[in-house]
Amino acid sequence: MVQSLDFLKESPSQTAGPYVHIGCVPEFAGIKGVYPDQLGAAMVNDKTRGESIVITGRVIDGSGTPLTDAMLEIWQADADGLFNSPAELRGTADPNFTGWGRQPTAGDTGVYLFETIKPGRVPFPDGSLQAPHISFWIVARGINIGLQTRMYFGDEKKANSEDPILNRIELNTRVKTLIAASKGNTYTFDIHLQGENETIFFDI
Repeated sequence: MVQSLDFLKESPSQTAGPYVHIGCVPEFAGIKGVYPDQLGAAMVNDKTRGESIVITGRVIDGSGTPLTDAMLEIWQADADGLFNSPAELRGTADPNFTGWGRQPTAGDTGVYLFETIKPGRVPFPDGSLQAPHISFWIVARGINIGLQTRMYFGDEKKANSEDPILNRIELNTRVKTLIAASKGNTYTFDIHLQGENETIFFDI
């Protein structure tokens, strides 16, 4: 007998709330001993191949205020454009690079910081090469569903001009919201949730 499913109702959406740090970055929330090390805090070691870089910035709301309770995760290829994933079939990724990081924004300044390496170029499904980029996932109180975006490098103008994703953005005046400015080996990438400089988010 087929069971009727009309009694199953969708539950209300919930934001990440103030407890996301307790579950995901307990050390940051002042809870010690849950994990040997904070998950996602260290992406590299002294044997990691590639150009060492720092990515920093803020998550900014529609009023221009940096969020002090946001959490970000990044996912990227290694210096050779390979992902540290069982699904990677093109070769073996750098075993000394995790390819994944997780950081909260600071409770006083709202600044986040990742120490990583500059990724290599990754092929698009049609075979064309994407520009070096890093994928971001952002959650915070007031955000019902985690936001997905990308960070590209301002000093990779030729690769950016060839990128199949950037070239699909109809309002190319907004492409700049995905480009990080550099100073030395530090790239600054502010993510604007609303307003005139709203960052492009991806529906994936």
